[in-house]
Amino acid sequence: MTTSTRGAKAPAVLVLEDGRTFRGRAYGAVGETFGEAVFSTGMTGYQETLTDPSYHRQVVVMTAPHVGNTGVNDEDPESGRIWVSGYVVRDPARTPSNWRSRRSLDEELATQGVVGISGIDTRALTRHLRERGAMRVGIFSGEAIADDAALLAKVQEQPQMKGADLAAEVATKEAYVVPAIGEKRFTVAAVDLGIKGMTPHRMAERGIEVHVLPATATAEDVYAVNPDGVFFSNGPGDPATADHPVSVMKAVLERRTPLFGICFGNQILGRALGFGTYKLKYGHRGINQPVQDRTTGKVEVTAHNHGFAVDAPLDKVSDTPYGRAEVSHVCLNDNVVEGLQLIDQPAFSVQYHPEAAAGPHDAAYLFDRFVSLMEAERA
Repeated sequence: MTTSTRGAKAPAVLVLEDGRTFRGRAYGAVGETFGEAVFSTGMTGYQETLTDPSYHRQVVVMTAPHVGNTGVNDEDPESGRIWVSGYVVRDPARTPSNWRSRRSLDEELATQGVVGISGIDTRALTRHLRERGAMRVGIFSGEAIADDAALLAKVQEQPQMKGADLAAEVATKEAYVVPAIGEKRFTVAAVDLGIKGMTPHRMAERGIEVHVLPATATAEDVYAVNPDGVFFSNGPGDPATADHPVSVMKAVLERRTPLFGICFGNQILGRALGFGTYKLKYGHRGINQPVQDRTTGKVEVTAHNHGFAVDAPLDKVSDTPYGRAEVSHVCLNDNVVEGLQLIDQPAFSVQYHPEAAAGPHDAAYLFDRFVSLMEAERA
């Protein structure tokens, strides 16, 4: 990515790897950037989306037409920086209006060097991605604009998301502790593959002291904190590359320690149990995805950000090296596996984001389910 100072009136062009081109105006920084074009269906929560490490190396297209209305505050980021590679909006707010706003979204993108584009038909772009699938993209503005053939060649030179090993690029380099709120009840070792800030906070609210460990942590590092449970976080990239986290999870399963994974952690559990993973055509991203908890029959509206999924049978219980496993949650839009659980030991995972940042609180019970597993193991 190369950027220069803010230039809201500079011309900009978005070029997809299949040659489709959209022209608009610069939004945020001016320059060029590349990534995988994906769309998010959330009507709000853009600040949490931008700072979610799972969006590393992705250019996010917002399907909601009006973006930036509430500006940017200092309370809602999910990490210490914006992780998206680029940002695409139709009608950016000219003046933010919210009592917590400290600056405009345009200003924040420019300050952090994030190249964006505005004023394009994001509905047409979203429909194109739904029909053709997520693909590589470049955004060019100001002096970075050249003839279309040259820009297309640049886009096609970029690496694919399939086969990308990205978790270690976004995870913490040093372990840190999020203390329990109120009385400490449990200790959890959380393997950071791209963790969002609200996730350990949700555990801390339940009396859990969370030791957040780097993606490179070993099983010995995990058990050095004497955990009552182990957590594997969300994160970016292709789960087929995540051999190290899979080996650590297998060690946890062998010791039968209560285990909870979300998003990338769900894919890691799938691999550890012997299931395959695959790339979705355009993925699930947004805060309005319907999922059914098959253990209760309840339908939840949930927050998603994933382009890969677990290939596990929906219609039967599977035998694995760690006992019987079943699909616990399924997406009602397309029957994609949205959760796994072991029947014979305390381990489960979901493909979505129960921390609700941003998003609905329908899935908050999953943290309570994790607590129940640790309570039962202690008893």
